[in-house]
Amino acid sequence: MPASTHPPSFADLGVPAALCAVLHRSGIETPFPIQTATLADTLAGRDVLGRGRTGSGKTLAFALPMVVQLSDRRRPTQPNHPRGLILAPTRELATQIAAVLEPLAATSRLKVTTIFGGVSQGRQVAALRAGVDIVIACPGRLEDLIRQGHCRLDAVEITVLDEADHMADLGFLPAVRRLLDATPRGGQRMLFSATLDNGVDVIVRRFLSKPLTHSVDPEAAAVTPMSHHVFAVDSVEDKTRVVRELASGEGRRLLFTRTKHAAKRLASDLTQAGVPAVDLHGNLNQNARDRNLAAFASGSVRVLVATDIAARGIHVDDIVLVVHVDPPTEHKAYLHRSGRTARAGAGGDVVTVMLPNQRGDVRTLARQAGITPVIRQVSAGSQHTRELVGQAVALVAPTPKRTESPRRAAAPGAPARPRRRGGSGRPATSGHAAPRTWSTSSPTGSKPGSSAVAVSRGGGPRRRGGSR
Repeated sequence: MPASTHPPSFADLGVPAALCAVLHRSGIETPFPIQTATLADTLAGRDVLGRGRTGSGKTLAFALPMVVQLSDRRRPTQPNHPRGLILAPTRELATQIAAVLEPLAATSRLKVTTIFGGVSQGRQVAALRAGVDIVIACPGRLEDLIRQGHCRLDAVEITVLDEADHMADLGFLPAVRRLLDATPRGGQRMLFSATLDNGVDVIVRRFLSKPLTHSVDPEAAAVTPMSHHVFAVDSVEDKTRVVRELASGEGRRLLFTRTKHAAKRLASDLTQAGVPAVDLHGNLNQNARDRNLAAFASGSVRVLVATDIAARGIHVDDIVLVVHVDPPTEHKAYLHRSGRTARAGAGGDVVTVMLPNQRGDVRTLARQAGITPVIRQVSAGSQHTRELVGQAVALVAPTPKRTESPRRAAAPGAPARPRRRGGSGRPATSGHAAPRTWSTSSPTGSKPGSSAVAVSRGGGPRRRGGSR
């Protein structure tokens, strides 16, 4: 009887029924190749080196065995002593790993928290103190909390390094080595990476014990199925018009720039031109990052302009077009940027906009990335740009910029109001001013809880009528 060619299910690979049910509710039925290749070994507690391109399904490949192993070896959760550790290069990736992991962990009442910089550490410290089973962390903030005594890694049973090559690119490997040295020898370790260069191989040799290697993609393979295009333009002005046209179609579109300033400016220019866009880059605080990414993921805004911070770890379904507004400087960045589209078997298009002085660099980039794009000379409104735009959507009038409140604006010729210094309540005057009193009540009169501040010659303010 011929062997069945039907792909294995998660249950066939040893995933417990409760976790299969969680996957089913999320619409995940068939394992990706990296999951099929690794799950039997990781569920058995073996160290594994998994190599696969971005978008290949590595998160579930390590999330499932971590939940299974920690559930099977159930031990009391101790304050500040996590049992599972996942290291990720960026806070966006850490957040997305948590979104995948938390529903799985909930089946066994395993507690999960994220640790990364750019936000107050108070919530993270409180979560550690209350006791968590799995920590998903960026190396820098985790080391800070360890130095402050808020976390110890001596109870870690399973460690995962995700996007190890990107951590190498960002210079995190020394911190990764220190963190791995702080975990007990003999624990299970899994490392997932697209490539093994820039010192990743050293991590493998030093910290993984007889790892089983599973590679589901050639190291330099371009992500498929997607179509690669190079649009040559004559000038910066032509480039601006072509990029604006490419951003104006239906469906989500992700535009990459080289610098944070360029991303912010392009998002603003597109919005003012009637194409609502949000930006994502390192100058934004975490709340702004989360808000902009949520707007893009929900579809309320169809255009995201980003630096390479969005090239990895950002999973948003149905991105139909990736535009390299500024061509990246090396081929790995090109592949990771481009991998934001054509995910989970869907199709997608990738466009590189090329100025005349960039022709040689773009040809080299394409050769190293293993792609053969057709280079076309275009301008706004040309046949090739119209084909990629598809059905253009109606322009949206930008929201008028907020003007200064009439209450706060000074009347022409009116004397300037006294300025406060450092919150002290004193007006910024020189010498000894006469006693002065003003009120913070509304124009309609004082309300309960409003305050008046009396300033005397000899000292600080005396507050009356309520608290600050």
